[in-house]
Amino acid sequence: MNTADFIYLASGSPRRRELLQQIGVSFQVVGIELDETALADEAPLAYVSRLAEAKAAAGWERSRSLGPAPVLAADTAVVLDGRILGKPANMENAIGMLRELSNRTHEVLTAVALRTAAGTQLKVSRSSVTFRAIDAAEARDYWESGEPHDKAGAYAIQGYAAVFIADLKGSYSGVMGLPLFETAQLLEAAGMGRRRHEH
Repeated sequence: MNTADFIYLASGSPRRRELLQQIGVSFQVVGIELDETALADEAPLAYVSRLAEAKAAAGWERSRSLGPAPVLAADTAVVLDGRILGKPANMENAIGMLRELSNRTHEVLTAVALRTAAGTQLKVSRSSVTFRAIDAAEARDYWESGEPHDKAGAYAIQGYAAVFIADLKGSYSGVMGLPLFETAQLLEAAGMGRRRHEH
């Protein structure tokens, strides 16, 4: 393996691991603990950018004893009417979010940060997602499936919630949690990748 193509992933998300594997990146997960509370009056774009950079910085500190590889991190926010919809605290919260998203178009922002010895580079993916109508009973059934429990906006595009999505403009992988176009751009700018298409 070319060690220049190895990175640390500062995320516990199985979705982000799957997406990195999809584009052939070798990585090791580095666990981090971070307060993800939004600051007072913090705009969604500023929020995801700050958290992605903070996760990359925390991963950088945690991984220096392991090796010299860069650190990749990301943060995703579901935004409706300028308001961030976080991960649901309970069933009522999740049903409320899904009912708010019902028959509406919302925005999904995912910031991805790559920390190297030269500093941190950041890119942001913006997508617009339109849901069909979702009634309370369907929202409850979806919650009881277990899928929305740890998901921003109480849904997972790669799971059953795909049936709710009438329209998507932007990045499917970005809505899933790691925009692969922007991720590849960051890796290539840092001198990694580019050999995958030779397969």
